[in-house]
Amino acid sequence: MAANTNVSRIFRLTSLAAAASISVILTGCGLAPGMHMEKPAALVETSNDQGDPASTTNIPIMQIDAALVKKMRTAQPSAATDPNASLYGKPGPYKLGIGDVLQITVWDHPELAAALGQPLAQARTSDAAPGFVVDAEGNIQFPYVSKPLHVVGKTETQVQRDLYAELSKVFVKPQVTVRVNSFRASQVYIDGDVRTPGAQQINDIPMTLTEAVGRAGGFAPTADQSRVTLIRDGVTYKINMAGMTAKGRSPSDIMLKPGDALRVDSRDENGVYVMGEVTRPATVIPMRSGRLSLSDAVSQAGSFNAETSDPREVYVIRNGATDQPEVYHLDAHSPVSMLLANNFELQPHDVVYVDNNGLVRFSRVLNLLLPAINAGLTAAVLTK
Repeated sequence: MAANTNVSRIFRLTSLAAAASISVILTGCGLAPGMHMEKPAALVETSNDQGDPASTTNIPIMQIDAALVKKMRTAQPSAATDPNASLYGKPGPYKLGIGDVLQITVWDHPELAAALGQPLAQARTSDAAPGFVVDAEGNIQFPYVSKPLHVVGKTETQVQRDLYAELSKVFVKPQVTVRVNSFRASQVYIDGDVRTPGAQQINDIPMTLTEAVGRAGGFAPTADQSRVTLIRDGVTYKINMAGMTAKGRSPSDIMLKPGDALRVDSRDENGVYVMGEVTRPATVIPMRSGRLSLSDAVSQAGSFNAETSDPREVYVIRNGATDQPEVYHLDAHSPVSMLLANNFELQPHDVVYVDNNGLVRFSRVLNLLLPAINAGLTAAVLTK
């Protein structure tokens, strides 16, 4: 009878443990380890500036469909509302500045050649070339010219005419040639993902955007050609060079000015995080053009995990222009839906999450509870 009583007790304990396990499983998968995206509106805890307790805010989940994709494309700036229109310009002749070195030759008067000076035997790259240096007041001194000649802001041709007028007072029809021997007055600074970043001198070749990148050795392999930043007079301009080319506008139309600072972003800085039930969760970087669609990101992450993923539950979490995040949902169970994913453009630091299916959540809950069930059975056996 005692043996039967112990067996009955073990049976009751086992039944209670199994019933508790089934009850927990049936109440939902809240105890399942890992992440799971709720299908209704997402809930986010927020607090105000006064430090009040956190409150719950509903964030609607927007469905990725043809209407949403069309709306996003329409929201992109058009050529008529180009925010960088003020940067466009036509190249003009080089105008002299303080620090430039001029080479002035008066033909048939070799005695004036000595005024140029002789080059040093071991000149450094930072030393001025032989010639007439434009001083801090924007003037040069030249023999037989009674007063300093102001040259800043003038072209070589204008300085040549001024010198001819002054020398004509001493010589009969002097033949004067003026050229810039060393450009040192102004420069632009190029930083970021270019091969040779640093300062670039502005010379008689127009300093366009493409010329500046070319002088810096061109784009590095990891450069994001859609995210080029130009800082001018304290104002920041965002330039999409790849987008300009796609719209038939040449980046050479953008003229740089003295003191401009140019920076090329790296694609590594603008990655998208793909996580959840994909083959290889990773940070996916955009292409050189800066473009990265939802289908590109999922493909680079090895696509959906065939055993654990639920293609109906694909989410994009984005920190939008406001403080409120944006959540987008795509039902990708049909191959046709991947056309929508191919037209849905991702933004830097987006999070792409692929949810798991119900069977996986059930299995994870069961694996979580089995150690407790086994422990209960062991305790029941030991107390018999």
